Amino acid sequence: MAQNSKIEWTHHTANLWHGCTKVHEGCDNCYAETLAKRWGNDVWGNDKPRKIINSVFNELDKFQKIAKEANEMQRVFVGSMMDIFEKPMPLIDSKGIEVTNLNTGEIRDTFFKRISENRYPNLMFLLLTKRPSNINKYIPESWKQTPPENVMFGTSPVNQQTSEKLITQLLEVKGKRFLSVEPQLDSINIQGFLFNGGIDWVIQGGESGHHKRPFNLDWAYYLKQQCEATNTPYFFKQIDKIKEIPTDLQVRMFPTEQVGSAFL
Repeated sequence: MAQNSKIEWTHHTANLWHGCTKVHEGCDNCYAETLAKRWGNDVWGNDKPRKIINSVFNELDKFQKIAKEANEMQRVFVGSMMDIFEKPMPLIDSKGIEVTNLNTGEIRDTFFKRISENRYPNLMFLLLTKRPSNINKYIPESWKQTPPENVMFGTSPVNQQTSEKLITQLLEVKGKRFLSVEPQLDSINIQGFLFNGGIDWVIQGGESGHHKRPFNLDWAYYLKQQCEATNTPYFFKQIDKIKEIPTDLQVRMFPTEQVGSAFL
């Protein structure tokens, strides 16, 4: 859980649980798995339980209070240590003891119910997943026709193959949609998707960490051009968190802003 997150494109992060299973090559050097192991949590893989985060709803209430007092909408990334649309999984508590009366799917349902009850009118939830085909399986039935105004559904393609697959699946979901193209591993052409107006925001970045894979600046300029051609808000996050970002890539737009906004 993080207030004033170090992730540049969000104000806060929230996790209902910790743990996940790798999906595609973008997950190979997963920072969240590395952190979980560092903290002594064996919660990665299809045969592992997830660790419940009991404080999450109190934290969300606090974020709502902060945003309301600031009289603004603040973004909450859900979640940096999990995938909100992973299939229901068993849980353990902070001591590693099995939670017998609850699974991740039921926690997710509680979270969605609180959003539907409009408990967070000043929070914009960024629900990022590598499993967009599961979104319509797990959201409330009412959201399929009338998605909440304060929810954005996102997915994380990393190359052309994952772009074609994941964006197609994401577009089957009604509501606001975004892409987090990170870590980008190859050039991608998604202009056809962008021209259709189905993507409201594109975030782009290379990989960081000791095992980072190379990022080609040509990929950045190409995706930036596609966003400009379709008037899609574009946010360049990083090359690798070490190399300096060229001036003409210092663009950090948000969905409410117009093309041409400066680096924040």
